[in-house]
Amino acid sequence: MALLGALLLAFLVGAHAELPGCKIRITSKALELVKQEGLRFLEQELETITIPDLRGREGQFYYNISEVKVTELQLTSSELHFQPEQELVLQITNASLGLRFRRQLVYWFLKVYEFLSTFIISGMRFLLNQQICPVLYHAGTVLLNSLLDTVPVRSSVDELVGIDYSLLKDPVASDSNLDMDFRGAFFPLAEENWSLTNRAVEPQLQEEERMVYVAFSEFFFDSAMESYFRAEALKLSLVGDKVPHDLDMLLRATYFGSIVLLSPAVIDSPLKLELRVLEPPRCTIKPSGSTVSVTASVTIALVPPDQPEVQLSSMIMDARLSAKMALRGKALRTQLDLRRFRIYSNQSALESLALIPLQAPLKTMLQIGVMPMLNERMWRGVQIPLPEGINFVREVVTNHAGFLTIGADLHFAKGLREVIEKNRPADTRDPWTSSAPPPSKAAA
Repeated sequence: MALLGALLLAFLVGAHAELPGCKIRITSKALELVKQEGLRFLEQELETITIPDLRGREGQFYYNISEVKVTELQLTSSELHFQPEQELVLQITNASLGLRFRRQLVYWFLKVYEFLSTFIISGMRFLLNQQICPVLYHAGTVLLNSLLDTVPVRSSVDELVGIDYSLLKDPVASDSNLDMDFRGAFFPLAEENWSLTNRAVEPQLQEEERMVYVAFSEFFFDSAMESYFRAEALKLSLVGDKVPHDLDMLLRATYFGSIVLLSPAVIDSPLKLELRVLEPPRCTIKPSGSTVSVTASVTIALVPPDQPEVQLSSMIMDARLSAKMALRGKALRTQLDLRRFRIYSNQSALESLALIPLQAPLKTMLQIGVMPMLNERMWRGVQIPLPEGINFVREVVTNHAGFLTIGADLHFAKGLREVIEKNRPADTRDPWTSSAPPPSKAAA
C-alpha cells in the first residue's frame, strides 16, 4: 500500500508540473569567456577602492601610512566551473596586489628593520582585509545582481503581446553544464492573467559543443499566435487602392452578375477584401522543418460612400506557411513563406468550383502584398532571456520532433562594467551600504 501511495503521489505531482516552453543550457565552454570578463570587472572594482590611513604609536615607534592605492592585481590561477548543488564556483589562488603608499616612521633605537617590515606588512594586510573583502562581496552580490536584473522575465513584446520567461524551478548544475527551464509563454497585454495550457512535447537538450543552447517547443510559438489571435490582431482589410489592380479587375468580373442582381447602382464603388483568421494558428515542428497552419475567412464586398457594405462573397482559406527561425543578437526571429493555399465555399460545392479561378490571383496577392508586411513585423523578433550586453553569435538551428534547438556562442557586446554602471542602483556605490558582512566574515 505504501508503494502504491508513493506511485500515486508521484503521478499527481507529475500531472500538475508545468512543462517548460523554453530551455537554456550554458556549457563549460562559455565559462572561460565569462571568467575573463568577470575577473576584468573585479580588477576594475579593486582599483577604485579607498583604503584609510594607518597611523599610531607602538612604544617608542610612531608610524603614519597614507595615500594607499591599488596599482595592479595579478590573478595567477583562477578557475570557474559548474558544481552540482552549488551551480557555479569561482576559485582564485595565488593572487597578488601591487600597492603604492606614503609612509612616515619615527623611532629612537637601531636595528629594527625586520620589526618594521613585519609591522607594515601586518598593518597593510589588516587594511586590505577591511576593504577588499567587502568590495568582493559587493561586486559578487549587489553589482552582479544588478546585471541579472537586466534579464527580461515578464516584459512586453509590442503594444499587444507580452512574454513570460519565469523560471519554473531552480537551475540544475552538472559537471559540464547548467540547465534552466523557463515558462516561455506569450500572453495578450489586455489579459495578463490568461495563459495557454502547455500540452506540447517537452524540449530536450543533449548537445554540449557550443557555449549556449536554447530549445523552444511548439507551445512557445502556439502561445504567441493564440495571444495575437485573442488580441484581434490576425486580420487584414484592403479597400480601394490597397487592392492590387489586377485582382480588383478579376474580382469585379467574377462577381459582375452578383453586383447587377444585388445592387447595380454601386457597381463602381470601391472594392473591399477582408481576411480574418478564424481560430488560433498552430505550429508543427518536425526534423524536416517547421510549418504554421492557418484557417481564415475571406470576404469580398463593395463599400459605397455613406452606405452599407454590399457583400459579394464569403469563402474559407486554408494556408500552410513554412517557418524559418534564427537568432540575431539575442532576438529570436521568424520568417514565413506561403507554401500551400486553397479557398473553398462553406455554402456549397458548386460555389467552391466557381472559386477555382480566384485561387492563383489570391495566392499571388498574399505572397506579394501580405507576406512582406507579416515578415516585417515578425523580423523584429522576441528577446531571449540573456543579460544586457551579451549576444549570440554563430548560430545553428536544428529541428526535432515537437521542438527545435539553437546552438550558439556568446559575445560580450558591452563590458560588464559598462552594463553594471548603467543599471547600478543609486544607493549601492558604497560597498559598506550594501548589507555586506563584517570584514572578518567576508575574509573567512
